[in-house]
Amino acid sequence: MPSLFHRIKRLFITPYEPDPEFRTFMDRSVTQEDDSASATVAVLTAKESRRFFGVDLAHRGIQPVFLKIENRSAVTLRLQMVNIDPRYFTAMEAAAVTHFSMGKRLSAFGAMSWFFLPLVWLIPFKMITAHWANQRMDAFFRDKGFRIGGIRPNETVSGFVFTTLDLGTKTLRIQLASVGNLRQTVDRLIHTGSIREAPTARSTSSVNMLFTIPVPGIDADYLDRDFTTIQSRQDTHPCSIDELSDHLNNLPSATSNGKGTGHGDPVNLVVIGSLQTILSAFTARWDESETISLKTCWKTAKAFLLGENYRYSPVSPLYLFERPQDIALQRTRHSINERIHLRLWMTPMEFLGEPVWAGQVSRDIGVRFTTKTWNLTTHRIDPNVDESRDYCIEDLTQAGRVIAAGYVNGVGRCEQTKPKRNLTGDPYFTDGKRAVIVISHTHAEH
Repeated sequence: MPSLFHRIKRLFITPYEPDPEFRTFMDRSVTQEDDSASATVAVLTAKESRRFFGVDLAHRGIQPVFLKIENRSAVTLRLQMVNIDPRYFTAMEAAAVTHFSMGKRLSAFGAMSWFFLPLVWLIPFKMITAHWANQRMDAFFRDKGFRIGGIRPNETVSGFVFTTLDLGTKTLRIQLASVGNLRQTVDRLIHTGSIREAPTARSTSSVNMLFTIPVPGIDADYLDRDFTTIQSRQDTHPCSIDELSDHLNNLPSATSNGKGTGHGDPVNLVVIGSLQTILSAFTARWDESETISLKTCWKTAKAFLLGENYRYSPVSPLYLFERPQDIALQRTRHSINERIHLRLWMTPMEFLGEPVWAGQVSRDIGVRFTTKTWNLTTHRIDPNVDESRDYCIEDLTQAGRVIAAGYVNGVGRCEQTKPKRNLTGDPYFTDGKRAVIVISHTHAEH
């Protein structure tokens, strides 16, 4: 507990106390390497970043990521920051948004001045020390930030990249590239005689590494699943392409309730890849879902009442193979009432050595009253469920994570004029196809 003297000191002096010796986050660091480069990555939790940097970065939606890059190639490489996070913060920007606000502190101190009226003359000193603290903060962030610029052959550079906040799983693409010089580019322009006809400048060499890093902070629903046990109970068997097509056509057409007596949303998606591959492909653009608990129910209710976003809101269970979904992912908008839900179940099938997952995907477009749920409300889905199915293909293709994609039969066609209904009575229509996506382990260049 801080002493009385320390408390009084903090009342008049704005302290800035980072802890650069604190490095427990490095215990979770992950390293990848090849002949050209080595990259080490560690993602800080909210508590870790607050202790290391001395301010609450997570409150501002900022997540520091430690990087150490060793250039083993014969050319100068440059880290492509936008590939890590298109919305990254510079070191000075991250410091600026967490600066101590002298106005707010002055207001707080002004209210207390009724009790400490003789000490009002110390307010200017408080403002000055806040300014000094912000200067120290700028210097610390600038010193610890990852250096922007070329990494020379045999050089090692380390520092922090300030990314947007992610919990559960963080997917990071580390790309190191060597770009041709200006003279070479101009020579191409002169050779073609036209800027429009000149080829686009490309990297003469490139290193690509994809990291999928667990980040403590949420209780993702799939963490309580024993996938080894699920596989053993299902008697997993490899499939040829013809066998796979037959099995996929014969999957159940729709999910059900826990008793297996109701007809739910259509099983309109199949994903092929390991759990780690699926997480790395989706979590770069989608969010995981937390387990249902009193805490997460309260956070969900709060987001619903205030019309806010809750990126990791729990997803209600739907059943397939007599069990609720193994993984739930979501793509949210500004409100909890608008998001795309994706549920996945591991099947007994394998294709090319990879697990096959059956999925259900739909888009929430609002909420409505219903007597079929305990809380008397439910999300209303877009009745065109094919749109959200095809969105998955387009989204993963844009991310460069699709090896192959196509469609099989199985759900059963139903027209807009004669829709089917899910467990809560929402209508939907479909062309009856299931999308099948084979996911790449790594990011593929277009």
